[in-house]
Amino acid sequence: MPTTRRQFLSLAGGVTAAGTIPIVTLRPLQANPAMLNTAIRNVVGEAPVRTGKVKLDIPPLVENGNTVPMTVTVASPMTADDHVKSIHVFNEKNPQPNIGNFYLGSSSGRAQVATRIRLADTQRVVAIARLSDDSFWQIAVDVVVTMAACTEEMN
Repeated sequence: MPTTRRQFLSLAGGVTAAGTIPIVTLRPLQANPAMLNTAIRNVVGEAPVRTGKVKLDIPPLVENGNTVPMTVTVASPMTADDHVKSIHVFNEKNPQPNIGNFYLGSSSGRAQVATRIRLADTQRVVAIARLSDDSFWQIAVDVVVTMAACTEEMN
């Protein structure tokens, strides 16, 4: 039987009156490698993902996971016939495995995106590019985080 708000407050008041205050620690859901693979498959479907053409510039050692600079560059002439359609960035241990989706076209000039991301812990970051021929290319980089982000706790 679900507890009502009134019952909860009564119980909490009774515990507090007894001199014991419960401490509740809430941690956000943490992604795992299986969630990473599912997020990638949601983007690429059953298409094969090849290694190459994509460069992920991210520091291998990060002191603070709250603001991690990242640049993804894809080797492409960016012409009407041969260009990058999209770039997707994934991570292994943040609460959400899909960090971002960036959509490009032949008029973008350069297949490059730069941003700052949050990393919850030491983990693998994966960048995948979809080209105009509907092929997928990727790179994966391991990043060591000494002070994690995305793990605020409530006490």
